[in-house]
Amino acid sequence: MGESSPFTAAIAPGGLPVLGHALQLQRRPLEFLASLPAHGDVVTLRFGPVPVYLVCHPELARRVLQDGRTFDKGGLVFDKAKVFLGNGLATCPRADHRRQRRLVQPAFHPDRITAYTEVVLRETTRMMEGWQPGQAVEIRAQMHRLSAQITARTLLSTDFGGADANELASCMAIVSKGLYRQMLMPVAALQRLPTPANRRFHQALARLRALISRVVADYRRHPGDRGDLLSALLAARDEDSGATLDDQEIHDQVLTLMGAGSETSGNALAWTFHYLGTHPDVETRLHAELDAVLAGRAPHIGDLPQLDVVRRAFTETLRLRPPGWLATRITTTATELAGRPIPAGANVAVSHYALHHDRRWFPHPEHFDPDRWLPERAHRVPRGAMIPFGAGSRKCIGDTLALTSAALVMAAIANRWRLGHQPGPTLRAVPRMTLGLSPLHMLLTPRPGSPSASD
Repeated sequence: MGESSPFTAAIAPGGLPVLGHALQLQRRPLEFLASLPAHGDVVTLRFGPVPVYLVCHPELARRVLQDGRTFDKGGLVFDKAKVFLGNGLATCPRADHRRQRRLVQPAFHPDRITAYTEVVLRETTRMMEGWQPGQAVEIRAQMHRLSAQITARTLLSTDFGGADANELASCMAIVSKGLYRQMLMPVAALQRLPTPANRRFHQALARLRALISRVVADYRRHPGDRGDLLSALLAARDEDSGATLDDQEIHDQVLTLMGAGSETSGNALAWTFHYLGTHPDVETRLHAELDAVLAGRAPHIGDLPQLDVVRRAFTETLRLRPPGWLATRITTTATELAGRPIPAGANVAVSHYALHHDRRWFPHPEHFDPDRWLPERAHRVPRGAMIPFGAGSRKCIGDTLALTSAALVMAAIANRWRLGHQPGPTLRAVPRMTLGLSPLHMLLTPRPGSPSASD
């Protein structure tokens, strides 16, 4: 007999015949997942007849996410996402990933990220030009549209705005909702029924694909570096073979980057302004930091090292409401987790949300506390407990761009405006393929000394 595992394994409570735990995942997925670490470090649940092994300990989560040879991309989440994203960087199997990552990486070179931030600030300023003192704005919709515009103009510098950007944001929301609904259908045949929701999903997916195909064809007809992500993808060449990305691969990468760059960023920013609006002590400190660093001028990328409260507030939002809240892998060979044998072809899951809300690593996990990320406290968080962008070779390739862009958007908006909550329905988390939120109306108040206050 081998040594016993230091980790514990358990079976999730409340499973039903035939359905397993599908109802809990449909009705209260976040609360259900966050409750499972109390039962064990690896908890087995069933999705219909399919067992899913949920990893609930940071050390095991790191092992799963870093060992792509044993735990390959696939399973309940990514198999459905592949319907939308194709064989792009986020969904491709290990056999394709190294080549794709090498070809896509130049698009995220630091020099290009610096250039992209000019787009971020320009689009944020353009959005705020339409704001008026005393106006109530639906900040979720505003952040989704802003993120779609930024994604479109960094990915595609061609004239891609107005109706196209609105259509992009609309289609992305429909597809995200539809993918999550299909993922939670324990009977596959239900996904093919011609219901109104299924028809909306397939129509939105077709519009997105047609939009991307049109733009890629235009770039092929008029080659050259336009300083955007698509130009970098088209110019990418494998150092070993000299091969480039073909049209289908370009198409899949564009869809992947659009999905990662629009809805996820929009949700995270909307959640951040919600938390700032409900924690005036943090908001006051953030405003004082902006006043000290910017002294009334607009922010730029060189200011970010001094904007520590901005960074910590966004980091804490990513802990509380990680856009990617559940990831799955498929085992390529028989293995073990927490002493439990796992067969080849099994679904293994990692819930970022459950890890981020585990009180063993984060005391008072539901409390918004940006000071968790002060150096003297952050070092106590074990590796693998905070993974908003994943880990290992499959960690999000755009994490630096996402963090940089979010900090600049926060700084630009909070430098000019205070966003206060309006009376209304209680804000709800809306789990789909990414973790969204219900409509959020906030009141715009110009900050003293800001450009909008003196207009």
